[in-house]
Amino acid sequence: MTALVAVAAAIECAIEDILDIEDRRALPQNDLRILQHHAPEQHPAEPPQRAVREPEPESDRVLAAAAESARWAQWAEVTNVGDIALEQILADVQSLAAGYLTGDAVEVFLEVRKLRDKVFGLLEGHQPPRQSADLYVSAGYLCGLLAWISSDLGNLRAADTHGRTAWLCAENADHDGLRAWVSSTRSKVALWDGRLRDAVNHARRGAHSNATGSVGALLACQEADAWSMLGAKSEAQGALTRAEHARSVMVGTDEIGGLFSCPEARQVNYAAGVHLRIGHPHAALLETQSALHLLAAQPVWAYGTEAQIHISQAAALLACGEPDGVMEALVPVLTMPAERRMEPIAQRMMELARTLAQSPAADASVTSVARRTIEDWCLDSAARHLALSSGDGPA
Repeated sequence: MTALVAVAAAIECAIEDILDIEDRRALPQNDLRILQHHAPEQHPAEPPQRAVREPEPESDRVLAAAAESARWAQWAEVTNVGDIALEQILADVQSLAAGYLTGDAVEVFLEVRKLRDKVFGLLEGHQPPRQSADLYVSAGYLCGLLAWISSDLGNLRAADTHGRTAWLCAENADHDGLRAWVSSTRSKVALWDGRLRDAVNHARRGAHSNATGSVGALLACQEADAWSMLGAKSEAQGALTRAEHARSVMVGTDEIGGLFSCPEARQVNYAAGVHLRIGHPHAALLETQSALHLLAAQPVWAYGTEAQIHISQAAALLACGEPDGVMEALVPVLTMPAERRMEPIAQRMMELARTLAQSPAADASVTSVARRTIEDWCLDSAARHLALSSGDGPA
């Protein structure tokens, strides 16, 4: 063992480092005790000491919190749109709503879609809540325009989708005027889709909004229109009475105007259509004459409204026993270019053709000519042209 100790000292290592297991088994007990005596003392490794952060003084914590609030305020104050830009967007919406009454439907559709995409892009960015609300209002009216135009072009499913998105925008903006106009748009889409009860419900929901301007009169007219198609005469007449009352107590002006307004000529046109369906052709004929005078006095000549007035006038003449006046009443409609022959107008013309075929004067030469002329006219409508187009049409 003495020799082992000397060797370990000479090579500067522990004795156990030069012994293997067999060597240990061969050592006498006395030598093993000596080996254990020379073994270095083992100490368990101590965990590293975690750095202890000195607590901040109370005044430093208060100042740090204030700095954090200031940094957030700087972020919240930043916006991706200014008030002037918001005013311009709303002005553009007003221009498009007015332009649709006289312009090309597809061209206006594409412009509306372009502006809608811009507004959606801004909403995906950052702005204060007040500006976000203004953007939602513009987006809602733009989606409402897309819904109205889509239905006029014969795509009711797309129109319904735009209508739902417009309603979401109205809810996010908490804007009663937009709620009312979106309800009017959705009522129109539902009516032409044959969902007449939905048309009534949308009109009534819009009427419950605290909206200013002429939308109350239009909503009541739309409800009357749906009731008349359901054959509910008293309900239809009651809704027309409410439309007159809404006109008499109207306050404020229409925020957007154009398509989102109900001039008196538009209201009287609805009344004429309703009276035709509930069996009051003489009242309808008087209303069409009044509507044409009112339309002529408007600053904007809405070709869609004009066409529907003339169709109602022709139908009223037929119902009053004056089939010879049908073609004369329809001249402004029959001379419309194809791109202005919207789907609701085409459908009303087809309805008139069916009425002609079922009238007592169906076999008369003038009636047969009128019916064939109308049927040929309907084959060349805006919706048909769009369906046959190979380009990128509205959706």
